[in-house]
Amino acid sequence: MTLRSLPVGEHGLLIEVDSGEAAEALHAELLRRAAARELPAVREIVPAARTVFLDGLADPGRLAAELPGWRIPPLDRGDSEIVEVSVRYDGPDLAEVAKRWGVTPEEAVRIHSGTEFRIAFCGFAPGFGYLTGLPERFHVPRHATPRTRVPVGSVALAGGYTGVYPRSSPGGWQLIGTTDAVLWDTARKPAALFTPGTRVRFIPVRATADPAPDPTPGGTAP
Repeated sequence: MTLRSLPVGEHGLLIEVDSGEAAEALHAELLRRAAARELPAVREIVPAARTVFLDGLADPGRLAAELPGWRIPPLDRGDSEIVEVSVRYDGPDLAEVAKRWGVTPEEAVRIHSGTEFRIAFCGFAPGFGYLTGLPERFHVPRHATPRTRVPVGSVALAGGYTGVYPRSSPGGWQLIGTTDAVLWDTARKPAALFTPGTRVRFIPVRATADPAPDPTPGGTAP
């Protein structure tokens, strides 16, 4: 694993890696070491697509010097809690996604719901998680022209990620289903249903090829 450490202020460190999978593995190892009190004073450990940020470190320079000597084990996808999310596979892009995959819409539902996902990182909007797990042959592009409105609860694909929109917003992802799960609730602890490292399974409520109405295209996207 290639690591590049960049100081952020007096007590922060941004660690860059060469892949999303490496970022997930590094994040898991940092959480383990923090739980073992091997990272004195650390307040936050925040993963992103190919970086992990640490805040509140007592000695960022020392950690940066030690990192190249760490043994960071491969990510164990079975070492965290699992959240099950009920989904109606009724998205307006389901048929197109299935076509790209070379399967029927019903088979696309089985592939997606049969995959165990892991939340690599969160961003874009409160409660929005970027879920990994689909093999590369099932990655799909964003829409060239984003929709101005994607309904709350939309289950969507873009690149190698699956995401669920926690609120209505513009978006360019491929919509394959909808869920009634509440992704962000300030009265809940934690407020986010999805947190980095959590495993997720999507449970079909009604596996169907009948698409939902297509939201209006255009606008900006996550």
